[in-house]
Amino acid sequence: MTAPVTPPASEAHLVVVPGQLRFGPRVDGFDRAADALLERLRGNPVTDLLFSTATHLGDFSVIWHLAGVTRGILLRRPDQVVVLAGLLGAESLVVNQGVKRLFRRERPTTDGDARLRVRRPSTSAFPSGHASSAVFAASILSMWDGRRSRPLWFGIAAVVAVSRAYVRIHHASDVVGGAVVGIVLGRLGSRVARRLAPT
Repeated sequence: MTAPVTPPASEAHLVVVPGQLRFGPRVDGFDRAADALLERLRGNPVTDLLFSTATHLGDFSVIWHLAGVTRGILLRRPDQVVVLAGLLGAESLVVNQGVKRLFRRERPTTDGDARLRVRRPSTSAFPSGHASSAVFAASILSMWDGRRSRPLWFGIAAVVAVSRAYVRIHHASDVVGGAVVGIVLGRLGSRVARRLAPT
């Protein structure tokens, strides 16, 4: 009887389970450390309000649609409003109905931290859709508005992304994964946006 083969160290971080891809001890350790840092902030009225508001505004990309409409009115660019809305819809479809189905990772909680009210998600955890759409939208808005706008748009995106781990509806690694997906899709989306609604 042959002994089981131990996977190389480079492959040991992923454990394949039928119907689900789970993350191993290194990622779990990162998530626990990140949660411990965020726990130091939880219970503070200012950070609780900031991150709970950000997570609600991130639902269905509301904050990014509001930003798009506001810009469209101020800059008289209704074309950019329509393009951003369409691209956000496409991005959501790719992430929520495509990428998430590949991983089917369980969330740290089903309803979020008991001290904070959040909408109960209907999809799996990895990657964070809020983080992905935030970075995706920030990429497109920064492309239209120029380099000087990057601190604004990516600053807002960072708050929305971190809020998902703060309210405990996502692991920190879900947020990181979502940001990476948002960067990749943001590059593609920016090319499309530049062609459909040039500056």
